[in-house]
Amino acid sequence: MEPVNDFQEGISTEHAFEAEPVPSLSETITPRSMVVSFILSVTLSIVAMKVTLSSGFIPSFSIPAGLLGFCVSRASIRILDYFAVAQLPFTRQENTIIQTCVVACTSITFTGGFGTYILAMGKKAAVGDVNAQNNVEEPSFARMITFLFLISFAGMFIIMPFRKVMIIRHRLTFPSGTATAHLINSFHTPQGVKQARKQVTLLFKSFGGTIAWSFFQWFFASGPGCGFKFFPTFGLEAYKHGFFFDFTMANVGIGMMCPYMIVFSVFIGTIISCGVIWPYIESKEGIWYPSNLGPNSLNGIRGYKVFIGLSMIMADCLFVFLCIMVRTTCAMIKRRRQAMQGGGGNAQPFQGIDIADQPVKSFDDRRRAQVFLRDEIPDSVTIGCYVLLSIISIAAIPHLYPQMRYSHVALIYLAAPVFAFCNAYGFGVTDMNLASTYCKIAMFAFGSWVGIKSGGVVAALVAGGITMSILGNAADVAQDLKTGYLTLTSPRAVFISEAIGTALGCVVNPTVFWVFYRVYKMGSGDMGDMPYAKLYRGFAMLSVGDGEQGLPRHSMLLFKVFFVLALALSVFREVASRKEWRIRRYIPSTIGMAITFFMPPRVPVGMCIGSLVAYLWEKMDAGRGRMLSPALASGLICGDGVGSILLSMLTLMGARAPICIKFLSRGDNVKLDAFLATLHDMR
Repeated sequence: MEPVNDFQEGISTEHAFEAEPVPSLSETITPRSMVVSFILSVTLSIVAMKVTLSSGFIPSFSIPAGLLGFCVSRASIRILDYFAVAQLPFTRQENTIIQTCVVACTSITFTGGFGTYILAMGKKAAVGDVNAQNNVEEPSFARMITFLFLISFAGMFIIMPFRKVMIIRHRLTFPSGTATAHLINSFHTPQGVKQARKQVTLLFKSFGGTIAWSFFQWFFASGPGCGFKFFPTFGLEAYKHGFFFDFTMANVGIGMMCPYMIVFSVFIGTIISCGVIWPYIESKEGIWYPSNLGPNSLNGIRGYKVFIGLSMIMADCLFVFLCIMVRTTCAMIKRRRQAMQGGGGNAQPFQGIDIADQPVKSFDDRRRAQVFLRDEIPDSVTIGCYVLLSIISIAAIPHLYPQMRYSHVALIYLAAPVFAFCNAYGFGVTDMNLASTYCKIAMFAFGSWVGIKSGGVVAALVAGGITMSILGNAADVAQDLKTGYLTLTSPRAVFISEAIGTALGCVVNPTVFWVFYRVYKMGSGDMGDMPYAKLYRGFAMLSVGDGEQGLPRHSMLLFKVFFVLALALSVFREVASRKEWRIRRYIPSTIGMAITFFMPPRVPVGMCIGSLVAYLWEKMDAGRGRMLSPALASGLICGDGVGSILLSMLTLMGARAPICIKFLSRGDNVKLDAFLATLHDMR
């Protein structure tokens, strides 16, 4: 994917805002923007935490954050106008700051490992795999906050020296950041205000309706197995295998927001895994693996689930990683040759950039470059802060996790700048953040280095967590800088907003996680089945060289077979896309199929329903469907997340639902009636 130039925008964007002066830093980061950012950050962090714990999927919150930031800010302006309170006008730059702060906070839900490596360290994810105490670390509230403050800021500082290289010199696209910028720019035009009002109205209707539905369901769920979430939608036989709709609106919303191919891939993977493979392997109970093991034992059925899904994800990640590296290298070589042909042969890749030396193609280019280069953040400051953070982390992290040595942490921080630039550059070209892939590479390297006897499982997870946090945050900052570049927002203001959102996320997300963790039984179905935590635990186990020790029969053979099959599917899909074959539209995503090996079928069922709703809506009314379906999906996801936290508060206060509704087969119902009749006669 090649970066696009500004001529693809059609009419000049900046001519529409030419009469508006660029606001100063104090006019961009205002008390209003900070209050709105705090409200939205807390709300969306709750939503993101609920989603990542229940399904493992985390949709992008960039567009919902921009939309909600616009809506809440305009509403606050009307309220203050009613009380005749003087205030600054609401600009697109302030809208960008709100969006940046909110996304920085919510992204820590993923990079902080709450649904991945933090849970993977605990006993609930480690059931039946390792008995050594130093390979298990239970989540601790204080330790989580300390760890996040140590690792979450490094990526911000290390990517700043590369900002001009990526955005001005190489003109990287950052597709999602560009789309968010165009959305924010459109909000601040008369036509954009009208469209945003329709989207926000639908969003709040679906938001309120979902919360009301959550409370309605709660009244009928007074005990285990009670409530509408256990309704056998497709019959009792399908219900026994996990195929039913549990009325979780977040899954429906995720399905509406995900591309059709991803949902199709998840559906195919669910049919293959839960409909074919697991019933066959379960029929081998007592032959391939002992029959007295629980469903969470790695020596039993879970061993097959982990290693088959793991093999497919490894194959796809390896192939995508190599493709991204080749594509990124070719893009850099091509731009280097163009620079040399244009007379810049003596220029060094990372030296300072003079706007006069750049090929100015439009009025938009000139104005954006002037603002972007005006508020400088000295590279010496950002590099110095990174070095300081590195020293503090090297000294502190081994005290938080004794399985990590000082040399381990030092090596990660020494190599991080190179990989952070590579990942951010690839992200700008392809819109694919490979931080989780680099995380898995780090897990394998450090897990094998430390070894299982010295706590290699926890060491692998911690090393992967540090890597994912630094690289993921660096890529997010680079994308936010691109959004700021396209909305004439000062990079200094973007950086400050990013720092505020990150600091807020280091406190809000552990708090939200701790509420969910203490109230709900993680992994039991009440909140989530920890699909990604089990995945990361499997990676860590594989990295320490646990091999086939204690694993069920044929598990490693199946690992190799599915690795080859997944790699072949990834290669075939890439070739079909390059050759533009018609069949490319029907080749499923390997990663989408693989994740179904870690989640119950009810999650993909909800996603398929949401995707079907979005598809039919677009077929009936393409314009309104494309415009309003993201707003409806955001409302469903947000409402389900907020409803969950409100219900958890009821649980903490000791409230219990008054009614239990259960769904039984005809035969069970006859037995129950006979039993009740017997009790009545005895009285």
